[in-house]
Amino acid sequence: MPFIVYILGFGTFAQGTSEFMLSGLLPSVAVDLDVSLSEAGLLVSAFAVGMIVGAPLLALATLKLPRRAALAGFQTVFVAGHVAAALVPDFAFQLVMRAVTGMAYAGFWALASVAAVSLVPADRRGKAMSVVVSGLSLSMIIGVPAGTLLAQHASWQGAFWAVAVLTTLSAIALLLGLPGGRDTGTPPLRPRTELRSLAVPRLWVAYATTALTVSATIAIFSYLGALLQDVTGLSEGLVPVVLGLYGVGALAGLTVGGRRADRAPFGVLLTGMGTVAVVAAAIALSADTASAVIPLAVVLAAGGFVTNPAVNARVFGILGETRTLGGAVNIAAFNAGIAVAPWMSGLVIDAGPGLAGIGWVGAAFALAAVASTLLDRLLTRRDRRTAPLPDAVGPTAVSR
Repeated sequence: MPFIVYILGFGTFAQGTSEFMLSGLLPSVAVDLDVSLSEAGLLVSAFAVGMIVGAPLLALATLKLPRRAALAGFQTVFVAGHVAAALVPDFAFQLVMRAVTGMAYAGFWALASVAAVSLVPADRRGKAMSVVVSGLSLSMIIGVPAGTLLAQHASWQGAFWAVAVLTTLSAIALLLGLPGGRDTGTPPLRPRTELRSLAVPRLWVAYATTALTVSATIAIFSYLGALLQDVTGLSEGLVPVVLGLYGVGALAGLTVGGRRADRAPFGVLLTGMGTVAVVAAAIALSADTASAVIPLAVVLAAGGFVTNPAVNARVFGILGETRTLGGAVNIAAFNAGIAVAPWMSGLVIDAGPGLAGIGWVGAAFALAAVASTLLDRLLTRRDRRTAPLPDAVGPTAVSR
């Protein structure tokens, strides 16, 4: 694995910390900005919306730019947005900065994914993606607890400054390590060609699988801290420990998934989402028992994150060499799953089942992901049966 792939992973770690750490900063942010806790929660939504909108738009807007320059440019905007947010304690301004930095992060993530798979052979793309995405898992294990601790001893602005510094370091490393220009031998990227690459039905099934696999775990993770305190009965001091263990499980899942995704993506997806469905239901049934919930949370993370390299491998496998816009849409699908799952869990909580009901929400999303994976496999087998023979000649073979 080229070392630059790990630098790209460090970039997702630095910026991903900002995406997840806000959950631990919301109380102090709400007090400092003089807004309610629910209003402060809009800062999380603003970041997710920025990512959903930014990934495809910025991927298209930067098609003709050298990849290294575009990646460094996105990181520069991200750093500037965090510095501005740390200096201007105004809620409306914070909303704007979260949306802007979310867009910049989406642009970086989309191009970093494409860069990573461009630097390795086809049979290593899943592992390369697992390295890039593992930055998110590390942000859960290290970044979120560290950001929360820094905010407790300094201020939430201090956490923003720390993210800005980390992102600056990753940008410098990227400029030094990533080759300039585009992929060797790759034809010029054209918006019309990129848009045509999306006209594949099973590609959108793969996008749906991406969103559903993320929703299956985020539906529970978003409220896991509250569940552990209010239902399971853990002390406040133990909650970060369990969340850290969740991150360890996520990292383990990414590692295993990265090694298996290229060879057996459907098997990884079905096994991972089947595991999540069972574990999520078990969490719903045993939410008041710490000895059950804690190990179940770790297995939930492993089962959920083992699928992440596989959904990326499926998308990039369908896209082939025309993958910039298609990869960006996959990032948007990822964040759509992040945005929808907490909302659905909140509806279930308010409807009566309470916090334990989030387990049923996660199980439902996981079963839906299993269904979309089976549909993708069916469509893939059908396309293989109808594909022209390798020695076919003529317009049909060329167009295929």
